[in-house]
Amino acid sequence: MSLPDLIASYWTVAGKVVPLGPPAEEASRIDLRERAAAAAAAGFRGMGLMYSDLKQILTRHDLPDVRAILADHDIRHLEFEFLTGWLEDGATGAAANAMFDELLAAGTALGARHIKIGPDMNARDWPLAHMVERFAALCARAERAGLAVALEIMPWSNLRTIDQGLAVVAGADAPNGGLLLDIWHLARGGVPYSDIRKIPARLIQYVELDDAAPEVVGTLIEDTLDRRLLCGEGALDVPAFVRELAAARWASRFCRSNIANVRCKKRRPSRSTRRCAVCARAGARAEGQELGQELEQGLRAEGRWPQLWERQRRDANSKSPKA
Repeated sequence: MSLPDLIASYWTVAGKVVPLGPPAEEASRIDLRERAAAAAAAGFRGMGLMYSDLKQILTRHDLPDVRAILADHDIRHLEFEFLTGWLEDGATGAAANAMFDELLAAGTALGARHIKIGPDMNARDWPLAHMVERFAALCARAERAGLAVALEIMPWSNLRTIDQGLAVVAGADAPNGGLLLDIWHLARGGVPYSDIRKIPARLIQYVELDDAAPEVVGTLIEDTLDRRLLCGEGALDVPAFVRELAAARWASRFCRSNIANVRCKKRRPSRSTRRCAVCARAGARAEGQELGQELEQGLRAEGRWPQLWERQRRDANSKSPKA
């Protein structure tokens, strides 16, 4: 498993914003060119944009200008987020459809890779057949525009486990549809990393790497929006997560660094993105050998190989059956 291209999530480069807040507060005040330059300088090859941010950007730049800015900084992979409401009818469903159409149009013009969508954030139950039908319809529309659709599992939603998410994407069986696996959501939801092996590799759209404290700080929403940590700073077993991806024969070229915390929000992108990239790259290569032993050695030489990962590796080895 070679090292994937890294995508800087919107939150990693947006600066001081209010996640899931009013559009004017959720959209970044930092110019797109500065964000793209910082991401590229740190080694990222992709970036994320929230819908609210895209709308604001397009008040300053037209789509050809946006594409040129990204190309100038060798940003090859663009993602959009975050669609909800797609399971509903009425005004909420109509608004979700209109937003999806806008993202598809912009994605076609900008050569975007995928649109990230969420489950029911209020954890309402929906019939599986309904979810499969709606997800398949989104994928069909996205396929005509040349984009993929990634469904994220979240611990407070109606899709909290790999089994639940897999039932939807496997049922739709769309060539451009699959799951987004965020280590944070799996860990906080109590989902064993070994469940990743249940997923056909083609149905893993991409993954997110980050870290977290041993216990939830505040509510789950507060913890995910303000308290994420860089790989190696927290208590999540990042190497075990990567091992399970390798066991599932996941061979995608895309890995997302999703760092939403109060420190990143206080810094300009040029200060926050480099360390995010280094730690995400270390996480993606944390298992050594085919996942990148040379970077492990480099981090050790710099004194930046997290001791926690070493303890976790020793613990894993001690539990392995002896020949």
